[in-house]
Amino acid sequence: MLTAVQKEILQSLINLYRKSKCTSVKCESIAELMGRNSGTIRNQMQSLRSLGLVQGVPGPRGGYKPTLDAYQTLNIANDPCEIHVPIYINGNVVSDISVNKIEFTSILRPGDCEATISVLGDIKQLDLDDEIKVGPTPVNNLTVTGKIIGRDDVDNVLLIKTKNIVSIPNIKLDELANKSVLTLDSTMDMYEICASLLSHESTCAPVLDDNKLIGVIRYKDIMKNIADKNIDVKAEDIMDKNVVTAKDNISLMSAMDLLQQNNVSSLVLLNDDEEITGTVTFIDILNTLLAV
Repeated sequence: MLTAVQKEILQSLINLYRKSKCTSVKCESIAELMGRNSGTIRNQMQSLRSLGLVQGVPGPRGGYKPTLDAYQTLNIANDPCEIHVPIYINGNVVSDISVNKIEFTSILRPGDCEATISVLGDIKQLDLDDEIKVGPTPVNNLTVTGKIIGRDDVDNVLLIKTKNIVSIPNIKLDELANKSVLTLDSTMDMYEICASLLSHESTCAPVLDDNKLIGVIRYKDIMKNIADKNIDVKAEDIMDKNVVTAKDNISLMSAMDLLQQNNVSSLVLLNDDEEITGTVTFIDILNTLLAV
């Protein structure tokens, strides 16, 4: 079993190894981070090396690297050089730290829910009562927001009083898309457009001209023109030419980002051959989230 000092040295090594983009770390750098004598660090490194937790790198640019056993010993599941889960403090991203593990210590009363966050990187720069946002995580798009109420510098763990916990299902757009694709011809009049949308129970439809996608019509486009008493118009006159398209195999999270960034309520889906395969609306996404 590692001593508290060995554990802190190993955690500091991993933090610096990650910060340096996975290049070897010198004992002097670890000593500076920990506020200890470099000779003490060097002696402890020999013990950690004999335990198979660190690997020495010779040469003028040499130093030490953590082994896979080091990650396992500290319960770090993934190589921190491959996956980055961001942390935001008081609204600003902290670029040199990442999340390794999230565990909820109390969930029976959401108002009192707490979580422990295992962190890769120097957490001494974080203070109690800081507002924190963690995530999204790479698989389940889990995001946790709250306030830091505790900090363990030896185990590199933060205790969070949670405010919100959000997780977006890891599904592809084609799993929730309306694949009964309704398309409108650019020459269709207002009555034909409304009749087509009603018969297909659709709130939006792509507009084609000679099988080429040139726009999209949504309910709001129709309502605006009716309110302005523009009835004698064609689809090409009222369509939105700013068509936001997406590949049908992108994630739900990516689709939500597209909707927000472009301030639209629907997406037109395309396959790899640029053929229309369906549409996804904000309502489709909302229904999916409510059904989870």
